[in-house]
Amino acid sequence: MRYRFRPMVAAVAATALLAGLLSALQIIAAPLPAQAAAVTDFEPGYIMSDSILYDSATMNADAIQAFLNAKGAGCVAAAGNTCLKDYVESTPTRSSDALCTGTYSGATNESSARIIAKAAVACGINPQVLLVTLQKEQSLVTATAGKSAATYSRALGFGCPDSAGGQCDPQYAGFANQVYSAAKQLQRYAANPNSYSYRAGRTNTILWNPNTGCGASSVYIENQATASLYDYTPYRPNDSALAAGYGSGDSCASYGNRNFHLYFRDWFGSATQRTPYGSIDLVADGGANTIHVAGWALDPDVAASIAVHVYVDGSAVAALAADRPRPDVNAVYGRGTNRGYDAFVDASTGDHSVCLYAIDGNGGTNVLLGCRSVTVVNHTPFGSIDLVQASGPTTIDVAGWALDQDVARSIPVHVYVDGSAVAAVTAANPRPDVQAVFGFGANHGYGVTVQAAPGTHTVCIYAIDATGGTNVLLGCRTVSLVNHTPDGSLDLVRDTGQSSIQVAGWALDQDVANSINVHVYIDGSAVAAVTAANPRPDVDAVYRHGANHGFDLALPVAVGTHNVCVYGIDGNGGTNVVLGCRTVTIGNQTPLGSIDVVQDAGAGSILVAGWALDPDMTTPINVHVYVDGLAVLALTAANPRPDVDVAFARGPNHGFGIAFPSTVGAHTVCIYGIDGNGGTNVLLGCRAVTVS
Repeated sequence: MRYRFRPMVAAVAATALLAGLLSALQIIAAPLPAQAAAVTDFEPGYIMSDSILYDSATMNADAIQAFLNAKGAGCVAAAGNTCLKDYVESTPTRSSDALCTGTYSGATNESSARIIAKAAVACGINPQVLLVTLQKEQSLVTATAGKSAATYSRALGFGCPDSAGGQCDPQYAGFANQVYSAAKQLQRYAANPNSYSYRAGRTNTILWNPNTGCGASSVYIENQATASLYDYTPYRPNDSALAAGYGSGDSCASYGNRNFHLYFRDWFGSATQRTPYGSIDLVADGGANTIHVAGWALDPDVAASIAVHVYVDGSAVAALAADRPRPDVNAVYGRGTNRGYDAFVDASTGDHSVCLYAIDGNGGTNVLLGCRSVTVVNHTPFGSIDLVQASGPTTIDVAGWALDQDVARSIPVHVYVDGSAVAAVTAANPRPDVQAVFGFGANHGYGVTVQAAPGTHTVCIYAIDATGGTNVLLGCRTVSLVNHTPDGSLDLVRDTGQSSIQVAGWALDQDVANSINVHVYIDGSAVAAVTAANPRPDVDAVYRHGANHGFDLALPVAVGTHNVCVYGIDGNGGTNVVLGCRTVTIGNQTPLGSIDVVQDAGAGSILVAGWALDPDMTTPINVHVYVDGLAVLALTAANPRPDVDVAFARGPNHGFGIAFPSTVGAHTVCIYGIDGNGGTNVLLGCRAVTVS
């Protein structure tokens, strides 16, 4: 015979109404045939840990289906019945709320396994708890003949209070509805602990049986998960119930929480303490007398990262924190990303046995992840000479890479010229290509410039062992040093029309990478020293020595004919080279300009406007205005005229425009451009105008 009772609740009207719609998961379960093994591990104050009750990641839908297939392997449904492993139902969508924070997306013909998995995730409840409850409540998991639709409709007894005479509230009918509602109720207990009879962290009075004449006991409930199980099934199994195993006790026995404990333990292990688990991904020679260990470990009962202990040949050598990012582990187990460990531990050269243990986060049983054999050796370094070449008349560039696989750090490289040590550098430059091939880090490149006299030399390079072992000769190269004279060209020497000459070209010294100096002589006298650093990509395209080797400068000169010579200056103090000489004649050009407007401006005045410039200069020049042969006005042509600059490239400010007073009558207005260098002034033109 099976009995059902409402959860015991506090005297809160709304809570009492909700509790009236709920039944216990299984208060007095029809006991299975008596079995001899007594229950000795049932702790009335700690039936289940919080971490296990609220762990929704223990099983996915596929794992649940496999479990149902195994437990229901012998199920052959009787007429009108369905085995739980074969049950399907179309489900509605349920929006998230404060208790079930995930959305349950409804679907057509969902399997019982998928319904359980989705409800567990949506409401944050362990699907193993729901499976045990289905078995404890209606024996649905192991039923050999299946169960009827009526049984599935009340699968967890939700909304079927005993006060209703065994009748169930139809709004909670249906397998999916029952599973989701039960999961949500377990979250409701946790969200509102003070609204229910049993509370964690205090001593509670709990009946042995619905018959109050059987008495009660005092139980200190340690955590919310245990309080929730008592809120849902408010009876404690007595000694006779525990002594009977899965069987029957005396008349005061109750079996709901006992059976929950037994089924969970026998199907899934301890409900209060799970052992950690993990993997050894790597145990290998780490170089420099170390062993490289890596993998992951976690304890499903704790949110924090756990420790991993490393033993070498039976001795503890390291305690690691499994707190490195492992998104792949989180993708499979859903226990957080930081579960990886990766470390180097010291070891002598030779063969070793390495064992790693995952340390239980709650002080429970530690777990051996496994043991591996490894041989520690001292490897000699290796590398490559990529470059030995003259970079100047007295310098040699050396480059390449070197590494010692016994260490992750960069190692030294020694350079010898003609048998003498000339440089010691660390091979720490980025070399991602080396990392791509050998996987020992990217910073193993070296590059250094060493000094040597002109002539032919032998350059040898050694990689230095990181742990004091044998150094390795990477190789030797022969190189000759010569001092090249500069190359260059004098491309342009011309009159700028502004009492100056423009000198332009390029120069470089292939012995140096930087730009070199250029000296300019006019009529045998040095007048300028500049650096040939202007962009000249055309020069780089031919000589492959960098683009910045051009020069372009303007130099003031007097009117007349001049001889201009330009020299490229050797970058190493060698022989300078004349790039070329040119003859150029400089003259004084007369002003240019235009009269755009001469007109009556009214009120006894004349408006004149136009532009004027001196090609020998970019600054504005003066303009003189004559009326009827008499000078009346001198002004500067400094107004903006960008159109003039577009045409003559002498700057934009060469315009003039002004109104000046005049007598009434007909007049002749003439305008002159005044030479900026004291040369010949130019009549820009004359215009007739009548002033009214």
